[in-house]
Amino acid sequence: MNSSGKPPLKAGRLLDQLRERIRYNHYSLRTEKAYVYWARRFIRFHELKHPRTLGGPDVEKFLTHLATVQKVAVATHRQALAAILYLYREVLDMELPWMEEIGRPRPRLHVPVVLSREEVARLLRAVEPEFYLIASVLYGAGLRLGECLSLRVKDIDFERAVIVIHDGKGSKDRVVMLPAPLRESLQATLRDSRAIWARDRAESVPGVALPHALENKYPRAGESWSWFWVFPSTSLSIDPRSGIRRRFHRYEQTVSRALARATRSAGISKRITAHTLRHSFATHLLESGVDIRRVQELLGHSDVSTTMIYTHVLSSSAAGTASPLERLPELPARGPRGVREPRGTYGPPLRPPSLLAGLMGQ
Repeated sequence: MNSSGKPPLKAGRLLDQLRERIRYNHYSLRTEKAYVYWARRFIRFHELKHPRTLGGPDVEKFLTHLATVQKVAVATHRQALAAILYLYREVLDMELPWMEEIGRPRPRLHVPVVLSREEVARLLRAVEPEFYLIASVLYGAGLRLGECLSLRVKDIDFERAVIVIHDGKGSKDRVVMLPAPLRESLQATLRDSRAIWARDRAESVPGVALPHALENKYPRAGESWSWFWVFPSTSLSIDPRSGIRRRFHRYEQTVSRALARATRSAGISKRITAHTLRHSFATHLLESGVDIRRVQELLGHSDVSTTMIYTHVLSSSAAGTASPLERLPELPARGPRGVREPRGTYGPPLRPPSLLAGLMGQ
């Protein structure tokens, strides 16, 4: 251990050291890719200078470029800053005064896009059969896309009618409902998945990836049926961390594209992603009278204030409030360009037909 209590890094190159430290801290693969991406962009922006030779003004210059030239979103800006600070603190072991002085853009609170129940039904009817069950689980249990696709066989408890989510956002576990209408479809999907698992075992394909150090503790667990994916990919791919060619779950991009196609087919004008179904799940539960603390638990939010955002889109608030425009006295009709029609007691009097004809040269 060094003076800061961290184990010494073994990798030689800076980005490899960054990956090593991220894996030591048990961060997700998505976080690893994001932090390495921003560290690489930061170094390239400063013409391959080593970060040890750079300081606060250089970090500010990079972040200013992102905000003013690249015009990235606030969330992207904050992610880039988090990656650079992680590089300095965790990899370079540099705690410099300027780190606390760097301005952090305030996160913006956006009202989520929410579908009505009728729109959800139309969307699910338009989803291709291959992706129907995944979309139904996203809405029916309020899962994030990554949580849904990474489900293992052991995570579905048909006896208790629940789904157990392991290592959700923030490395938290939670339990959600197993929607009754999906019971038979999930059982049929598991039969198909078992056939894929049996073929992999017959062909001696390496077992599926296991979280953390379980692969070392239980070397054969990845080959067992209980750890297999509920939604396995149809092809093998290379594990980016171990380099082993094995089977992963379905890819998020394929599901996102399927939802985009279904949105167009259903004639829905809203911008719909997999997370829109999760937003709709939470809003519809609150509309049904479910306690907000229970919704918070089902969504896996650390703070109820995060769940409160869904109260802003409930149909019982803005959608049920009459606008003051509806209480105004009847207005005179207007033409297509906003010109008021000269009829009744409103507007100038009509010209006599003879005068009007003279003006038109008749």
